[in-house]
Amino acid sequence: MTLDSRAENVLKNLVETYIQQGQPVGSRTLSKLPQLGVSSATVRNVMSDLEELGLITAPHTSAGRIPTSQGYRLFVDSMVKASTLTQQAVSQLSERFQQETDPEALLAHASDVLSELTQFAGVVVLPSQSLTRFHQLEFMRLSDSRLLAILVTEDGRVQNRVLNTAESFSESELVSAANFFNQRYKGNTLDDVRRLLINDMRHDNDEMHKLNQEAMQAASRVISEEEASNQGDVVLSGEQKLLDVPDLCQIETLQKLFDAFKTKRDLLDLLDRSMKADGVSVFIGEESGYSALGECSVIASPYSVDGKILGTLGVVGPTRMAYDEVISVVDITSKLLSQALSQASK
Repeated sequence: MTLDSRAENVLKNLVETYIQQGQPVGSRTLSKLPQLGVSSATVRNVMSDLEELGLITAPHTSAGRIPTSQGYRLFVDSMVKASTLTQQAVSQLSERFQQETDPEALLAHASDVLSELTQFAGVVVLPSQSLTRFHQLEFMRLSDSRLLAILVTEDGRVQNRVLNTAESFSESELVSAANFFNQRYKGNTLDDVRRLLINDMRHDNDEMHKLNQEAMQAASRVISEEEASNQGDVVLSGEQKLLDVPDLCQIETLQKLFDAFKTKRDLLDLLDRSMKADGVSVFIGEESGYSALGECSVIASPYSVDGKILGTLGVVGPTRMAYDEVISVVDITSKLLSQALSQASK
């Protein structure tokens, strides 16, 4: 949808005024703005046209109007420019990420930062198995029938698994199995490692035959258990801050929203859509396709390790938010998290 310059200017100022004040905006209020420079009657006529186009609406019988989801969408797509954080603010934010080196702590930290800076809910989707790449596996012998398996992924995360085995392994057998495993499967996604390993054991190739099959089956169990334990989980921070947002004060609205936070399924699906996006994605109101998020906007961006996209992060807040500021916060946080994870993986 395209508007002439006057209609675009009225819509832009109406949305900005409503975001700032939180009250329906009337023609007299807009006509007093020096950047418009038109009469109240002219503004009233333009607002009538915008209402017919479905871009603004009257919440009740007063003369004031508020943006619809379509109005917000046009505003975000063609009128919003992400605000630029000061160099000092970026430096301070960067220092906070540099204080963490553990990948899981960094992901949780990113969610906290998003909530703290926006005063809304911050969310980070953990890397899924279809994207997480295998780096290294080590075995430690705990007893005759117990092994400690240490799995390291390319994003720097470390997972430990204690395995009960039917037979005892020598140290040399465990080293040989781990060396073979690392050389053969390093750099593949965990999904691919599991498939390749099953195929290799099924065909029982010569190199595999020289190794203890039970040790390789133990390695397969580690990959399978890691896959089962991390199916696109979500780190959520600051959801309680939404209780203080006037736009979301209805009990029914909050109940649906917090149910969505609890199940996480809808939120995961929505954020997954931004995985392939180039930069920041904005979902406004009913655009999400989920009734629980009908009064909310979700602003999300992918994060990566060494250029490989692993997951997404974002902010969940009311549709009435300072989009320029939140978009900027989400964008810089995704970049800082990507840098920190890349450093942690080295």
